[in-house]
Amino acid sequence: MWRHYLGITCDSAEFTAWIDGWGRTERLSMYWIPMATNWNCSKNQMAGKADNLLLTDAAKGAPAGEVLRRFWQPAALVEEFRESRPLVPVNLMGEKLVLFRDEKGRYGLLDRHCAHRGADLCYGRLEDGGLRCAFHGWLYDVEGRCLEQPAEPPDSARHTLVRQNAYPCVARNGIVFAYLGPGEPPRLPDFDCFIAADENTFAFKGLWECNWLQALEVGIDPAHASYLHRFFEDEDIETSYGRQFRAGAAGSGRPLTQILREHDRPAIDVEHTDYGFRIITTRDLDREQRHYRITNLIVPNAIAIPMSDDMTITQWHVPVDNENCYWYSIFTSFKGPVNKARMREQRLESHTLPDYRPRKNKRNHYGFNPDEQANLTYTGMGPDINVHDQWAVESMGPVQDRTKEHLGKTDIAIMENRRLLRKMAAALKDNDNLPYTGIAAGSPGMTGPVAIDAIGGADDRDCWKEADLERRRQAEWGGG
Repeated sequence: MWRHYLGITCDSAEFTAWIDGWGRTERLSMYWIPMATNWNCSKNQMAGKADNLLLTDAAKGAPAGEVLRRFWQPAALVEEFRESRPLVPVNLMGEKLVLFRDEKGRYGLLDRHCAHRGADLCYGRLEDGGLRCAFHGWLYDVEGRCLEQPAEPPDSARHTLVRQNAYPCVARNGIVFAYLGPGEPPRLPDFDCFIAADENTFAFKGLWECNWLQALEVGIDPAHASYLHRFFEDEDIETSYGRQFRAGAAGSGRPLTQILREHDRPAIDVEHTDYGFRIITTRDLDREQRHYRITNLIVPNAIAIPMSDDMTITQWHVPVDNENCYWYSIFTSFKGPVNKARMREQRLESHTLPDYRPRKNKRNHYGFNPDEQANLTYTGMGPDINVHDQWAVESMGPVQDRTKEHLGKTDIAIMENRRLLRKMAAALKDNDNLPYTGIAAGSPGMTGPVAIDAIGGADDRDCWKEADLERRRQAEWGGG
C-alpha cells in the first residue's frame, strides 16, 4: 500500500518508520511540513501544495522568506542613483521600501511610509544628513533614527523615541546589497564577484514576471541549454563579447552552441560545498574527449556560471513579491577590465528603463517568429538567451504549480536545491540557525565559486580545476 504525504510517496512500512522516527509534524506559520529533513523514501519527486507554498513564499514570517532574509540580497543597481537625487523606490520580498544615499555616501534602506502618519518617503528631501519627509519635515538617517521633528515644540525630545524600520546596506561592484534579517548582518564572502576590482566587473538586472524560485531553477538546470538555447547556425566566436553561450568552448575554437546542440544528453552530478553545491555537467565529445561544464548553486537564491573562458556570471533571483522577481548579475573578468559601456548598451537594447523591463515579454509573445523557429533558433524568440529563459519560467504561471510536474534524472540539481531549502527552513524553526555558516557568517578566502568550461579526457574529471588555476594566475585583481 502506498501513502502520499506532502508530496512524499512511500510504502506503509517506510511511512510508519518515518513518522515514528520524527514523532510529529509542526506548524510553520500557515505551512505544514514534516520535521524530517533528510528522508530518503521518495518514489515520486512531485511536490504537494503545502510544500510548494513553503518553497516559494518570500513574505516575512514565511519559511522561505525567513531563509532569504538571513542573506545579503541585491536591492538596486548603483547606476540607478542620480547624482542630483540619489534615491530609489524598492519593492523587496513583499516589503515597500526606499533606498537613498546620504551626503557622506552611506546607503540607507527604510520603510517607505513615514512613522509619523504614513506619507511616502520616496518623495522626501535629501538634506541635513538624511531623508526628510515632505509632509511634516521629520528627518531620518540611514539607520532609521529620527533626527528632527521640526513641527514639534523646540524643546521636545520625542524624536529620540521614534525609529523608522531600517536595514543595513553595502555597495559592492555595481550592486547595493541589503540585509533584511534579524541581528547583526553577516559579512559578504570573498567570492570573485566581490573581491574583483570594479573595472573587472559589470552589473545589470532585469525584471521577470514570475516567482523567484522558478526563475532560480532555470539556472541550475544544465540539460535545458541543449534545447532552449539551441542555435541552428553558430556565430563567429570572435564577435561574441559580452554574450552568453556564444563564445568558444574551453579554448577549443568550437562554439559552445555547437557542443550543446550536438551532445544533448548530458550526465549531471552534484557535489555539496560550503556555499551550496557544485553542478558538474559532462558531454562526451568522442571516445577520448569530454566537455566539462561547472556551474553552482549558492544558497539560497544565487548561481555562478561561466560566460566565457575569462568571464563568469554570479546571478541572484530576488523576489519583488511572490509573483515577480529581479535577476541581478555581476559579470567578473579574469583577463582584464570589462567594456562596461558596450555590455550596458547590449542589455539596454533588450530592456527599458527605469524598471529594467524586458522589451520582449508575454504581451508581445516574446517576439516569437515561426519562420525563425523553423530555421534559426529552437524557440523562435531571437538570439538573446535571457528571453528564452524568461519565456520558460514565465510561461509556467506566476507561481509554478509543482503538484503537476514530473521530474527526471537530469533534474537532480532542482531536487537537491528544494531539499536544501526545506532543510534551512526547518533549521531556522528548530534552533534559529542555518546549516551554511560559511556563507551566513562569511568566510575569508572563500573564492569562486568556480564556474568554467573545460575539455579533457574521459577520466580527467579534475581538468577544470587546472583550467581555473591557470586563469587565476593571470588575473590582475588577485583571483589566484
